[in-house]
Amino acid sequence: MISAAHAGTSRSLLLARLADARRRTDVLFDLVPPAHLLERPIPERHRFLFYLGHLEAFDWNLLGERTGARRPSSPLDALFAFGIDPTGGRELPNEPASAWPELAKVRAYNHAVRRALDVQLPQALDAEHLGGHLDEASTAFLVDVAIEHRLMHAETLAYMINRSSIVRHIRRTGPFPSPVHASEMVRIPAGVATLGVDREGATTFAWDNEHDAQRVDVPEFEISRCMVTNGDYIRFIAEGGYDAPDYWTEAGWGWRSDNRITHPAFWTRLDRRWFYRSLTELIPLPLDWPVYVSHAEASAYARWAGLALPTEAQWHRAAYGTPAGEERAYPWGSAAPDSRRGNFDFRSWDPRSVDAHRDGDSAFGVRGLAGNGWEWTSTPFAPLEGFRPFAAYPGYSADFFDGTHYVLKGGSALTAAPLLRRSFRNWFQPHYPYVYSGFRCVAN
Repeated sequence: MISAAHAGTSRSLLLARLADARRRTDVLFDLVPPAHLLERPIPERHRFLFYLGHLEAFDWNLLGERTGARRPSSPLDALFAFGIDPTGGRELPNEPASAWPELAKVRAYNHAVRRALDVQLPQALDAEHLGGHLDEASTAFLVDVAIEHRLMHAETLAYMINRSSIVRHIRRTGPFPSPVHASEMVRIPAGVATLGVDREGATTFAWDNEHDAQRVDVPEFEISRCMVTNGDYIRFIAEGGYDAPDYWTEAGWGWRSDNRITHPAFWTRLDRRWFYRSLTELIPLPLDWPVYVSHAEASAYARWAGLALPTEAQWHRAAYGTPAGEERAYPWGSAAPDSRRGNFDFRSWDPRSVDAHRDGDSAFGVRGLAGNGWEWTSTPFAPLEGFRPFAAYPGYSADFFDGTHYVLKGGSALTAAPLLRRSFRNWFQPHYPYVYSGFRCVAN
């Protein structure tokens, strides 16, 4: 993936990054047969067709007027910005499929938006100085908003495909290695963790919730060297973890009971065997892959194990801290992310062994902190000191500072390289099991 840095960035590089992001989402939409575009595999998400139009509508509504791009106005600008029901409610309406436009009309809309923006964007960027301090009102900054918005939706689209009814090949056998257990703990000495990044003087893009930098003193603790695996989690299930309310919060137990949750959403039972549901196959469950679960399930496992989920500051300290007290840009150091360091940036559709990328170890020897699966923390998603919402996208973070969402760190195989920056903060509510999100545990 091309770097997201603005300092010294040329117009051509920024436009190349936009084209690359478009290509990634185009590839994923091509995995959805037209007959499935009106499917809605996750109740909290819209139909596939909405996202096919939403990405272009977002770009147009963000950049069209700014760049002076011209095209006839379309009711799809609003439809694909909000969906059928633009009330802002968290529960999406169960609208009829007939309420959505035909596929040909959506594709024509997308083509018109891209063509209009592509004519004007080079001229708008030429009128600005690309380099030095970032101006949140600049076209270049807004292009970065569009790029990262699209890249995050690429990951959403991928896990929607995981949940869809698209026909999958069943792989009956596979040369999967023995389990890698997450029981080995690494001691992390007391030190400082820096969350976020300062806005003043910034030369690279960051979302509003990443500002401003906040230094946190972190007492000594221990953390799992590797993420919890499918093999580890099978033991939790076998020992009655889903039947024991003492391991769950009251809300978590209610969610598990009301929805009859008995195993991770990415698992399925077939012929008395566990299979993993990938984008294209059902695979015999790889025991050394990270388990993907909701925050509620991760928390229950941690209690069962007599441990806890790390705080955001603990995770940062383990990932970016050093024995000497300095902090790294990435767990492995300052080198740009590459395939030796982890499983990320669309190099694979699926996870890999939690022990696979030792070149990506942190200074303390903690493994797999970038890619292969987001990692839940116990920290509620909240603003850092100095938070100020983006004028161009005021609801991006602030709408979720409600005490019911939790911070995730790290990234998955379908996370783009720019989102691996140290300050990036992901978040979801605790009863959402569809994300490529795993966890590791700590002992305080």
